Amino acid sequence: MLYATLLTLAAALLHATWNLIIKTSGDRLLAAWGQFVGGAVLFLPVVLFAGWPNRSTWPFLAASSAIHVLYVEGLARAYHHGDFSFAYPLARGGGALVAAIGGAIALDDRLPARAWIALGVVALGLGSLVRPSTGRVAIAWAGFTALVIGTYTVIDASGARRSSNGFVYGVAVTIGAAVMLSIAGIVSGRGSEFVASWRVEWKRYAVSGVALTSAYSLVLVAVRLPGVQVGYVATLRESSVVLGALAGWLLLHEAMGRARLASSAIVLVGMIGLVVAKGA
Repeated sequence: MLYATLLTLAAALLHATWNLIIKTSGDRLLAAWGQFVGGAVLFLPVVLFAGWPNRSTWPFLAASSAIHVLYVEGLARAYHHGDFSFAYPLARGGGALVAAIGGAIALDDRLPARAWIALGVVALGLGSLVRPSTGRVAIAWAGFTALVIGTYTVIDASGARRSSNGFVYGVAVTIGAAVMLSIAGIVSGRGSEFVASWRVEWKRYAVSGVALTSAYSLVLVAVRLPGVQVGYVATLRESSVVLGALAGWLLLHEAMGRARLASSAIVLVGMIGLVVAKGA
């Protein structure tokens, strides 16, 4: 359990980093596409050396890759309409709740009663992020992103458990998502913009792509460990919500950053409760 916890916390830090890069980019869709492509290119040798995940994982890889197109669209719009200190905690924390419930239903992950109480605390913290002044569009896109995150988390947890190597499966997801995002971009008429953006920003895409791919692959390694539930990993990973709120307040100087940090701290309390409940 300690190993899973350390892997997941490292993933949380990396995840907050690449999301902040997207938020501070001029064109967030292009930035997200570039990160996935950068990660796919740099980690391609992993699957060339270790081999593509076995056939039993292919339906999960295909579904996850397609859903990631919706994820990137929702994420970019959430960051366009809302502050980072609001959109990031709500999307990530909400995704953890969806994944925990989905894991219990679809994957037969058993969470004790205390764990469900802890998840309730997480939900309370997320609810406190929404204030009367919060725009409905920002709430809608962050909520949509949370649903998508929870959905692909459950799909990938199931796929990773059928794979002989969780890290390789995570890399395969990045490659598949990069392909699907590229196709979507070409179909929408933005192919030339993608190429031009890559020529200028390839170094940034490479660095953020490493963070993106490593973050998700580490999570998928964690969910394959014996006795580790999807809800536990997905929720602990969302400790990044505190980092996101902190970055929005101190780095981006967002007006309600301090209050959102307090809300994110409530989310973190719920996460700690989940860890304690799981260990009990």
